[in-house]
Amino acid sequence: MPLPAPEVEREALHTRTLRVDAYARADGQWDLEAELIDVKHYDFERRVGTHYAGDPIHHMHLRVTFNESFIITAAQAAYDAAPYAQNCTAIEPAYEGLVGMNLLKGFRDTVRRRYGRSQGCSHMTELSYVLPTVAIQALSNKRREDRQAGEDAQRPFQIDGCHALREDGPVVKEFYPKWYVTPVTED
Repeated sequence: MPLPAPEVEREALHTRTLRVDAYARADGQWDLEAELIDVKHYDFERRVGTHYAGDPIHHMHLRVTFNESFIITAAQAAYDAAPYAQNCTAIEPAYEGLVGMNLLKGFRDTVRRRYGRSQGCSHMTELSYVLPTVAIQALSNKRREDRQAGEDAQRPFQIDGCHALREDGPVVKEFYPKWYVTPVTED
């Protein structure tokens, strides 16, 4: 169900689009290709001329390759548009430092510490924050197949990851009965 129509007239100012595509690779790893695009809905003057409505002010890409343990084995950043040209794009090689990070174990905190403030690009860092949940979605069918094959000796990592998947909730009881915990009742 979409949001209801706004009650007050308004004017569009800015649109940020995030897109992440996941790929299974022939070598048994996975790629995530993430893209962030910012556009303004109005023209404005810059030191080097006019920036026109609809032209990206930010347009960046981030590709990470990860293995079955969700460890990043390769990373690459690239820019199609950045407000300060080469002053922004010069940070691209720094994002190779994502290699070795685990997408599911403290990833966002590690990225924030490594690329926070002047150590990285705020937009590229923000783009990286969506990668863990997309990685989970990308491998959901593989996890389902493993479960059906009886290879589910470890508790699924998504349990207790959100309200719907709490260990004492109805979703876990129905879909992950092996890992369900009876709710504690107060006396």
